[in-house]
Amino acid sequence: MAFSLEKFIHSLDLRTLPRVLQIQSGIYCQGSIYEMFGNECSLSTGEVIKVIGFKINKLIANICENNEGQNFSAKMELPLNFPGLYKVVADKTPYVSIEEIARKVFIGPTRFGHPCFYSAEDIKLANFTIKHGEKITFNSVEEVNGKMAVNCFVVRNNQSHSFTLPLSQEGEFYECEDDQIYTLKEIAEWKIPKCRNRTVKLSNTLHMWESSSPLPKNFDGCLILMPVYEVQAVMKFRKDIVHILSDLDVEVKDITDCYDIGSFLQPLSLEDIFERTSKEFPMVAEIMEGPSGSQKPYNLLSTGKEIVIYKKYQAARVLASEIRSDSSKRHFLIPMSYKGKFKRRPREFPTAYDLEIARSEKEQLHVVATKAFVSPHKELFSVSVGDQFLVHQCQTSEVLYGGRKKLIDVLACEQILSDSYKKVFLPMYMEGGFVEVIHDKKQYHLSEICKEFHLPFNVKVSVRDLSIEEDVLAAVPALQFEEEITDSYLLISSASSPVESWEVPVYRLNMLVHLLSKDVQTVVPPVTGTTVEEVSKEEYYMLRRYENLTLHPPPRPPKKPT
Repeated sequence: MAFSLEKFIHSLDLRTLPRVLQIQSGIYCQGSIYEMFGNECSLSTGEVIKVIGFKINKLIANICENNEGQNFSAKMELPLNFPGLYKVVADKTPYVSIEEIARKVFIGPTRFGHPCFYSAEDIKLANFTIKHGEKITFNSVEEVNGKMAVNCFVVRNNQSHSFTLPLSQEGEFYECEDDQIYTLKEIAEWKIPKCRNRTVKLSNTLHMWESSSPLPKNFDGCLILMPVYEVQAVMKFRKDIVHILSDLDVEVKDITDCYDIGSFLQPLSLEDIFERTSKEFPMVAEIMEGPSGSQKPYNLLSTGKEIVIYKKYQAARVLASEIRSDSSKRHFLIPMSYKGKFKRRPREFPTAYDLEIARSEKEQLHVVATKAFVSPHKELFSVSVGDQFLVHQCQTSEVLYGGRKKLIDVLACEQILSDSYKKVFLPMYMEGGFVEVIHDKKQYHLSEICKEFHLPFNVKVSVRDLSIEEDVLAAVPALQFEEEITDSYLLISSASSPVESWEVPVYRLNMLVHLLSKDVQTVVPPVTGTTVEEVSKEEYYMLRRYENLTLHPPPRPPKKPT
């Protein structure tokens, strides 16, 4: 039975991929040429393609002037990188079974893949009863005792209770309200159920209207998002990936069950390669779809090129940002193999509490006040602009407070006078402004800074890395090293001329390869080149949000007594 391509996508269960389709009819019959993103192919009647995946390519948005999803004022097309942060509006249309939720809603290993629903009626399980209206979090889908089920949990009295719900469980399930905010790309990837639209509301507190924005000024309504999918497919006699938009007028027939799917090439992402066992490395692969970008080595990874993948591993990087006042700062991931040297740059501290965090036993912290502060207690020091201090340590001090003596946390410092030092106490809640005075003229390697100092740490490149053809860090006036992270990498080189090997990030490089049954000429990789990776603002925030989930945030600074 033939379906439109769009109807096929809406009915498809992702877990059944890949699927083999035969073109039945449409505007691309009779051997017409179809071109998308530089991929040219013939989609003639009878043509066979293997669908390996699909994703949302763009969104059609209806603008609603109110929050009820009515009174549409305009329709527009939005790219996935359209700026702004959005809140998801809970879908009021119920799901009739757990199977429908598992088929239409993304349930996966990341925090985005844990949707929450509630049942309109009580659900009685063997151990306990899920109450109607109780928030149920869906974790994963797996086989339990021979039947497919969803792993779930509910929270009661601050305790988590885990259980499974079979896909056959019927009922009336509604989405819970979501208080998180997301980018449009995150919503497209995780928050739009199949066969449904998604209503979102602009986060007023974080959106800045621009004259070029298609949204009305001071817009406070909703957007109804309708996805247009992009199908990723492999053709029988081609070695690259074909991209087809779902709204094209093509009819297809699913012939997976009666076709030898092994006759197609098997595209693998870098994530697929990374999941292989260490014993399977090294391996030779041909690039089916190379990454975009002119930065080395990405510009060398073109479609059709053969590469050797030597090994997989975790490697340390320092996440750094350009220091500048506007919002267009650049972000970098710097490997520990970086051979350039750095000189220190002054740090800025908004509160006395930040001085306490930054001080170290290795050296005395010397700062200059950039903002005045009048102390409400005569026992504590009032700061004037230009005052200089040597920071010692946090301690407690007795002050007269409301007619009573009270112990509060203070920062013990020495004020630097023209010919002497004066011991003073600054309240830890003090909101002022300080800038560091640098006496250290030494030049440091990256590994030395990570070993000897606490991050964040301000620097500038004093000696560029001569092993890099174009050291992007050398042109940046000042950098802040924010944190040290660990990320997943593959070590690769060219198969034809293995002069140099490169570390490529597994989760930030979109590249598809297929493995070749060739022997690796040399199992020892050539010398590894140093790559400073410039990351986009979106990738930067993803790294900050998810790479260090195990780290606890610092304690809050003390509040000013009222």
